[in-house]
Amino acid sequence: MDLFKKCENMELVKFAKDKGVYPYFHQLETKQGPEVVMEGKEIIMIGSNNYLGLTSHPEVIEAGVKAIEKYGSGCSGSRFLNGTLDTHLLLEKELATFLKKEDAVTFSTGFQSNLGIISAIAGRNDVILCDKENHASIYDGCRLSFAKMLRYNHSDMADLERLLQTVDTTVSGILIVTDGVFSMGGDICKLPEIVALAKKYGARVMVDDAHGLGVLGAHGRGTAEHFGLEDEVDIYMGTFSKSLASIGGYMAASKEVCEFVRHTSRPFIFCASITPASVASARKALEILAREPERVQRLRDISNYMRQGLIKEGIDIIDSKSGVPIIPIYTYGNLRTFTACQKLFERGVYVNPTVSPAVPVGKSLIRTSYMATHTEDQMDRALVHIKEVLEEVKDIED
Repeated sequence: MDLFKKCENMELVKFAKDKGVYPYFHQLETKQGPEVVMEGKEIIMIGSNNYLGLTSHPEVIEAGVKAIEKYGSGCSGSRFLNGTLDTHLLLEKELATFLKKEDAVTFSTGFQSNLGIISAIAGRNDVILCDKENHASIYDGCRLSFAKMLRYNHSDMADLERLLQTVDTTVSGILIVTDGVFSMGGDICKLPEIVALAKKYGARVMVDDAHGLGVLGAHGRGTAEHFGLEDEVDIYMGTFSKSLASIGGYMAASKEVCEFVRHTSRPFIFCASITPASVASARKALEILAREPERVQRLRDISNYMRQGLIKEGIDIIDSKSGVPIIPIYTYGNLRTFTACQKLFERGVYVNPTVSPAVPVGKSLIRTSYMATHTEDQMDRALVHIKEVLEEVKDIED
């Protein structure tokens, strides 16, 4: 068998390209924002995770430029060796303060954060309880850890407890890991129930708040603040690539846990550190979030405005009723989804397709997401096109 034989079997990609509805790798020619230019077209962007709209904020841009002028373009080494700048340490201190934890550790990407945290904390004799709809980076972190992974049905607390009951706690440590806001459905984890079960069975709790920071809680501190459980989550994980307008990721936890991860996490030790401009941009975005919590409320308001508009038009959405800026629209079939995305792009609206195998067959989605800087006018225009396109593609079958 030729190793590369599998590369010929890209049926879904070939199918979409043959139909002229391949939806990926559109070229962006301007900054991320409520409206962008992609391939020469003016586009309403409702497919970005730039939740607070800070990637084009002048203070964030200025901070990045000044960091390059001071530190250069990169660190040329890992944090463990020559790649720790004073600004890295300041970012970690500021994150810990904002999140009300003793300490924080930063990683070069959000994906790498989950790899680095989980693989360091959970060992060969430990057990990880993982929600079936957790992000792919959590799954890969579990695999890298060599711990035993048990998957519980999505947000099914009875199933989680059933699995907890099977663990011999005299031999194994237990980590329950969950997304705070699930990236595809936009629903929030059942954190109060998870915390209660963790206490009952002696487990630790880790929340991936990539889509929760800047979105949930009165101050935007995320899922735990939303539920009033900030003292009950052992490890926060998050990213800079969404609300914090940069690239990279972090964990926030006790000093003891953070120090352990710094000295044992292979993805942390063996990867070059975050670039100076990215650190400076994230620091400035965090500063803006802390001083302008009204951005979080504005994000909820514009998201709910669009949610109510979609419901009023009879469009079939996943309604988490949580005010989060992720609103998936059911399109059911892969070809219908690709066609709808292409037609929307041609009309000046960018959305993201989510098709099988990422979702069950027959449950394909258009994932839409919103920014605090969107306007009602932009939402109204996007809604008109969404309604038109869904009507046009309703009879398409795979």
